Amino acid sequence: MKKSITQQMVIVFVGLLAFVFAIVLGINTGFLERYYIMHKQRDLITIQQTLKDAVEKEQDEQEKIERKISTLTEKQNISLLVIGSDGNLSTVVDNSLKYQSLYFQLLSYVLEDNQDNRKVLKVTEDYVIYQTEKKDASIQSEYLTMMGELPDSSRFVMRTSIDSIRENAGLANTFLIYIGVVASILGGILVWIFARRISDPIKELAELSKRMTKLDFDARYTSGGENEIGVLGNNFNIMSEHLEKTISELKSANNQLQEDIEEKEKVEKMRNEFLGNVSHELKTPIALIQGYAEGLKEGIIEDAESREYYCDVIIDEASKMNKMVKNLLILNQLEFGDEVQEYERFDLIGLVKGVLSSCELLFRQVEAKVDFIADETVYVWADEFKTEQVLRNYITNAIHHVDNEKRIEIRVTLNGEVARVSVFNSGKQIPEEDLHRVWDKFYKVDKAHTRMYGGNGIGLSIVKAIMESFHREYGVRNFDNGVQFWFELDACVAKEDCQRTEEKK
Repeated sequence: MKKSITQQMVIVFVGLLAFVFAIVLGINTGFLERYYIMHKQRDLITIQQTLKDAVEKEQDEQEKIERKISTLTEKQNISLLVIGSDGNLSTVVDNSLKYQSLYFQLLSYVLEDNQDNRKVLKVTEDYVIYQTEKKDASIQSEYLTMMGELPDSSRFVMRTSIDSIRENAGLANTFLIYIGVVASILGGILVWIFARRISDPIKELAELSKRMTKLDFDARYTSGGENEIGVLGNNFNIMSEHLEKTISELKSANNQLQEDIEEKEKVEKMRNEFLGNVSHELKTPIALIQGYAEGLKEGIIEDAESREYYCDVIIDEASKMNKMVKNLLILNQLEFGDEVQEYERFDLIGLVKGVLSSCELLFRQVEAKVDFIADETVYVWADEFKTEQVLRNYITNAIHHVDNEKRIEIRVTLNGEVARVSVFNSGKQIPEEDLHRVWDKFYKVDKAHTRMYGGNGIGLSIVKAIMESFHREYGVRNFDNGVQFWFELDACVAKEDCQRTEEKK
């Protein structure tokens, strides 16, 4: 990062520290001398009041006060000289041991001489305070001086040097500069360490957010902490979990939507194919009916035998259309209906015998030899009417395609609790690539042969729909001499077993 939080905090802190030291230096340079002079003025005034009290006190008290004055002047580095009303020296406190200069300074004050190098600071009835300024080489030092008169008509002069304040201020400024540099370095290091403790978790959160934008929800905030950043990191972890769950749900919904779209496209394709197949299947019989009907209407035939033939063709084609429509309605009801399955216990052998008996005439027409192989009694659990539809479709299909030795074999076998019904017819095999397509609507392996006997390719689709509603197995297999279709049902070995099965259902 070009401008990290750590760098910014260090720069701001060091800059603020430098600013504070600059202000302190400015104040120290510009106002320390003034403050010092004001403080010294208060000290001079305090000593002046003490002198005034000493004059008004008795002798024994004066000695105590004079000791106090000596202590104050020594402590505050102030020189003092008092001249009595008779002109003699009364009190001398001169730390510089040059009280003669004080005497001459007091004398010049009395005579009002040499006033041009003085800067008066304060004037009262009892005293005057002024500052002696360096205006030429003859004056080596600057002083703060107080002169005045005491109640006993004695005069006093007090003086303290103010040159030292400038020297002290310079030393203080130099010291502050050194301290400022050291404090800035140490402060910058401490701030850098402290800022790292803040910026490192923030960098981790930034990296975490970057990984989350790439849908990497395994990323977790690990720095911890109970401050605001720690709370934010914990919220990031919670948000990551919720986002992962939400996106997972969205992907599942998207996959489901994609499946629904594909299913819809598949249904639409099937619908288009269905309409095309229906149109194709109806086109031929409608054309025949229309053609023969127009021939009858226009009287292109005169003999009764031809008219009867025309009428038979019309009736036959109409019958085929009627049969196809009925099969389509049955298939539609099976595939899209919501009827409840009515399971019941019935004798499968008796059902097969009844269907074979009703197809006896058809067997004779194709000269087929029919073999029925089964036990005496096999009870099953299913919808008897729909089971009969499956069986009739298998047997009808076998009659239409029987060939070679003209043999049809119906076999019922029992394997535990499963009964299998198989219908075999001798004849041509179904090509292997077509075995899985025989269950599709309108699919015909041999279209010419199917058209000849009036088939429409719906019968096996009805078988598929019924068996899937039963949730049972069905299928077809080739043999060397023919084809076998089969289906399975739940068997009841004994009536009690069927009752238990019924309760379970």
